[in-house]
Amino acid sequence: MPKAEQTIIDEVEAAIRLGSDEKRLETAKRITDLFLASAGGFNNTQIELFDDVLERLIKTIELRSIADVSARIALAEISVQLAPIPQAPPSVIRRLANNNEIRIAGPVLQESARLTEEDLIKIATTKSEQHLLAISGRWWLQEVVTDALLARRYPSVARRIVANPGARVSASGFAILVGQAEADPELAVETGIRVDLPSELRRQLLRHATEAVRTRLLSRAPPHLFEEIQNAIAAVAAGVGREMSVVRDFTAAKRAIAELREAGRLDETALFEFAMQRKYQETVVALALLSDSAVEVIRPLMQSLRDDGLLVACRAAQLSWETTSAVLESRYATGSMKPADFAKAKSQFAKLAIENAQRTLRFWQVRSNSLTMH
Repeated sequence: MPKAEQTIIDEVEAAIRLGSDEKRLETAKRITDLFLASAGGFNNTQIELFDDVLERLIKTIELRSIADVSARIALAEISVQLAPIPQAPPSVIRRLANNNEIRIAGPVLQESARLTEEDLIKIATTKSEQHLLAISGRWWLQEVVTDALLARRYPSVARRIVANPGARVSASGFAILVGQAEADPELAVETGIRVDLPSELRRQLLRHATEAVRTRLLSRAPPHLFEEIQNAIAAVAAGVGREMSVVRDFTAAKRAIAELREAGRLDETALFEFAMQRKYQETVVALALLSDSAVEVIRPLMQSLRDDGLLVACRAAQLSWETTSAVLESRYATGSMKPADFAKAKSQFAKLAIENAQRTLRFWQVRSNSLTMH
């Protein structure tokens, strides 16, 4: 090992074992400066060395002196310095990004190219609203990341994502945005003028928008969207039927789900995928089988504007809340639940005992059979 590298290791070891808080901070700053001075010229082995020693040093600082204001300031400065560096030590970046202090995590969350989609999704799932806001401002976001961010349903995060031209949004992500936009006029306008918003979702947004929002949308619409928005407003004014009330043929779905079951692949994961992809017929048939019920029982629950019946079926099937929420939102070809309705349904679901749900669903099944015979 070259002498310079051994010297760095020895200095860090000494700072960790024997140094004061001030000494550890000073060492962390000096090694960061050393790395930044030649970052573009280091090979992978040298970057790994800096990654290892600096990550260990920062971990020690977090454990021993993070309550100290000077320590937080120093780590925030390191985060700002390393965030724009393409060759930044990846373990160091991940440690900074996961810090609960947003001043420390924010710079790398918003800018560092070292964070993978998996890193960002984990943070989006577990960290604070401020952490999610920082991620939402990144210059480029894949759909899987924005899905994870939007799933937390923070209005501030939704507004920042929709205003970020580098944030790609999936159909299910846009459905959440459209649902939130019903109570947020500014979000409605910003979402409505997104070029990548699916046309059917734009119609869904306009269906629930106020006249003021529709007028603002027309005034803000880019030239190539103006006619589409104008036509959508006209269609809404003429009246558009609910997607979930459309007559549907379940024959193909029953055949496909039966084949899936015979292959041993009909499980909660399969149902979740059907629901997320808004495959209505497949969702109904899969839920019926997983809950030991029938399509004739599940279909009216899916068509109802109430949530409680469908919650019973999902609880009886022993589904997770994540899958249950996807099933709830798959009732419409487009759109999403309002945040307040979503929270209420989640609370009801948590209070619903599996045994009670299964008993209720069996009663509905018997009643359905009786009605069919008569």
